[in-house]
Amino acid sequence: MTSLPETMRAVVLTGHGGLEKLDYRLDWPTPEPGPGDVIVKVGACGLNNTDINTRTAWYSKAVSDGITDDGGKEGFDEADETDASWGSSTITFPRIQGADVAGIIAAVGEGVNPDRIGERVMIDPWLLGLGDWMDTSRSLYFGSECDGGYADYTKVRTENAIKLESDLSDAELATFPCAYTTAENLVARTNLQPGETIVIAGASGGVGSGAIQLCRLRGANVIAIASLSKADHLLSLGANQVIDRNEANMEAAITEAAKGPVDVALDVVGGSGFMPLINALRQGGRYSSSGCIAGPMVDFDLRQLIYKDLQLTGATIVPPGTMKRLIGLIEQGLLKPLLAETFALKDLGKAQEAFMAKKHVGNIVVTP
Repeated sequence: MTSLPETMRAVVLTGHGGLEKLDYRLDWPTPEPGPGDVIVKVGACGLNNTDINTRTAWYSKAVSDGITDDGGKEGFDEADETDASWGSSTITFPRIQGADVAGIIAAVGEGVNPDRIGERVMIDPWLLGLGDWMDTSRSLYFGSECDGGYADYTKVRTENAIKLESDLSDAELATFPCAYTTAENLVARTNLQPGETIVIAGASGGVGSGAIQLCRLRGANVIAIASLSKADHLLSLGANQVIDRNEANMEAAITEAAKGPVDVALDVVGGSGFMPLINALRQGGRYSSSGCIAGPMVDFDLRQLIYKDLQLTGATIVPPGTMKRLIGLIEQGLLKPLLAETFALKDLGKAQEAFMAKKHVGNIVVTP
């Protein structure tokens, strides 16, 4: 095994709460590989909503607000720490977060071919259990139920460190793992077909911008909802039309853009934007959601579901093999990284503030 330093730089989450819970350390113990593990020297690690949701305990059922600027910075007083993770369980602290890692294998554990040392890899953040991979008690998320990538080094089982060949930088590669696996699962849950029309709410974020590209590859007509200041970026990714997210009558704007009801709606926003998406669906239309940053509580006319024969699905745990399939698309140059901004690891708090401001297109990344 290659010799590793005894200590490393890391940002450690010390508990639920505000940005003050992020502790930048210069002396954190470097992880050691167990049987079947590899140690990855982190080249870059991307941000995602899970980082904010977990730190603030927003996942708790006691929280009814969206991720506001104040809540994202300071946390939620009403949160219950016993159900503060995506799987409604407790989080063990201290915890190194960060799911979106690109880097180089620096060491391997027992049972892992030492030839893997030196491989350039991306980490598949879903550590799925054998058998029922949707069993939340055995489906772990990298940087949530185990330490992640906001550090110089990170440990993961060898199957989740996937080799790739690419000319993209580590920072560019770190825009993919969480956002694009989530987007692929979100799209796949709707069984989107070539020629169908799909509307994507929250289209300028990491998941939304990834979904635009994945829908384009499926031959769909894509309508994106976002700030008009980001329209050119989204059109360059493959969106056919962009609707202003501040449109007063969103249902009418969607059906006008589509020249009628749409086949599919993808949603990472929720809140007051939920019902216009449902109303804009055709008979037998499909809706899929992987987030609700504008708020988890929505008004819902159940008659729309019943009498329009709608299909509504949630999309969280990603099926096995998804990350390998996406890496194939990356290696072929079919997916474009959207690197919005890069921060130093020590400035993770500032990076999260920029992430929560939602003025960017794509993903924000930190580098050690």
